[in-house]
Amino acid sequence: MKIIFAGTPEFARLALAAIIEAGHEVALVLTQPDRPSGRGMKLAPSPVKQEAEKHGIPVFQPESLKDSASHQPIKEAGAEVMVVAAYGLILPQAVLDIPARGCLNIHASLLPRWRGAAPIQRAIEAGDAETGICIMQMEAGLDTGPVLLEKRLLILDTDSGASLHDKLAELGAAAIVEALSKLEELKAVPQPEQGVTYASKLSREDARLDWAQPAAVLARKVRAFNPVPGAWTIFSGEPLKIWQAQAVPGKGHPGEILEAAANRLLVACGEGALQLMELQKAGARRVDARAFLSGLKILPGASLSN
Repeated sequence: MKIIFAGTPEFARLALAAIIEAGHEVALVLTQPDRPSGRGMKLAPSPVKQEAEKHGIPVFQPESLKDSASHQPIKEAGAEVMVVAAYGLILPQAVLDIPARGCLNIHASLLPRWRGAAPIQRAIEAGDAETGICIMQMEAGLDTGPVLLEKRLLILDTDSGASLHDKLAELGAAAIVEALSKLEELKAVPQPEQGVTYASKLSREDARLDWAQPAAVLARKVRAFNPVPGAWTIFSGEPLKIWQAQAVPGKGHPGEILEAAANRLLVACGEGALQLMELQKAGARRVDARAFLSGLKILPGASLSN
């Protein structure tokens, strides 16, 4: 099948690589413009652009798809289907109408739950037992289109935003190849009106730990926001990132440090306590609790600020 692919990050790169390996002709790749990256803030190509260039596929990097001039390369590609995965630009109806067989989106949730920008992190944060991949026929609404194929995946208690991302990226790559091979026979099932939730874009403030919340909720936040944007709090007037933590029994004023000895750093929450296991001061590297506490003198009653 002749395909246009639109995507930007690693999640999308895996899908593009799988489509190429399956033998489809990728006539054009759309991806975000090169962005500054690294210490030198040099312009760097997206993972999808790197994959496309490796296979000699033409790459188109518009800042926007709002003007009709930006639609011309898409029309000229003459593709039957456009596959979209974490592209980062809104596709107007005029673009959705170009491919003869429409546009398919690889979405990392069980729709209609977690429509929107950050479904992987929001599923962990909410304590969902499972998630998955939906291959969806795109329409103008935000992830509202009918679902062609669904693949389910359990969320483990040990899953972080990073580990679940990697599992879903692999599942999404396999799912889109399967969907393309069965496109003639797949039925487009409209999403139910019940159960709609929205996965809003991640912000740094979302990842700030509110010690008045239950420890179980905060432990999920730590997992969900690892690695981006990274759960954090305030310690001695400075930001402190929390990379690994677990909910344990404990009681005290929210934010109060209940224990700080050897390799055990325990903080009281609104319900229970959070054991901080991997931390990072501003400008320093990640360390375990033992290394963090080494040389620190934490007075009784000290607290982590809200």
